[in-house]
Amino acid sequence: MSLRRHTLAAMMTASALALAACGDSGSDTPEPDVAEAPEFEAGTTMAELSEAGTMRVGTKYDQPGFGLENLEGELEGFDVEIAKIIAGALGIAPEDIEWVETPSAVREEVLEGDEVDMVVATYTINDERKERISFAGPYYQAGQQIMVAADDDTITGPESFTENPDATVCSVTGSTPSENIREYLVSEQDQLVLFDEYSQCADALGNGQVDAVTTDNVILLGFVAESDGEFKLVGEQFTEEPYGIGIPKGDVEFCQFILDTLQENEDAYIEAWEATAGQVEGTETPELPEFDECE
Repeated sequence: MSLRRHTLAAMMTASALALAACGDSGSDTPEPDVAEAPEFEAGTTMAELSEAGTMRVGTKYDQPGFGLENLEGELEGFDVEIAKIIAGALGIAPEDIEWVETPSAVREEVLEGDEVDMVVATYTINDERKERISFAGPYYQAGQQIMVAADDDTITGPESFTENPDATVCSVTGSTPSENIREYLVSEQDQLVLFDEYSQCADALGNGQVDAVTTDNVILLGFVAESDGEFKLVGEQFTEEPYGIGIPKGDVEFCQFILDTLQENEDAYIEAWEATAGQVEGTETPELPEFDECE
């Protein structure tokens, strides 16, 4: 498995929580089917990737259950397995995928710069992002929530930041959750702390540097599960976050291929979930959502 870094050196120091927590959850993931000599129309992205026998996939390295680099330097998680399913339909084996670490702030950038062929990285579909790239999906529906220390009863949901201007909340630069939480803050400058990766937010919460972390509930559940009782979720989810697969803008044929592949591999989709994010207490096995039209 080839791993390539595209993040600042400072991020590496914040990966300790994720790396220490990962364990062996990825060892029982199902082997994806790899098509033998698939044929595609000449000139399409599918034909080019299949002929090359490799593809570059952007994902996250610090999110338990979705995209996490384990102690052996291998990637595991639901997003990783989704990427393998798509690659397999192109005739590309998992060991021939080139993984590119892609935190929230650079997801559009790496697609526009032709540094990756697709991004599978808890990537919420929204109109602003669709101005720069295209999405295939959604393949999963999440929702934003709040994580706090287990002994904290003062924060019960996003409204707590309005009621308590001294309360601080951490999220990630360039993420949808970091934008959503702003409407509940009295002072963004004093209350909102932004890092490049969610593992940095989890570290800050554990150290008492912030009072809460906010992102999608399924990501937070991973951190709660790995926190040895230090963290908990509070309140209800207060947004809907449809995850899509980011691809270069306007590649309708590649988008449709991805959707068809997911639809044809629904059993593999369920198996991938149950072997990764589904291992986290509190998660429920999803069904494939209704797909958006490719555009």
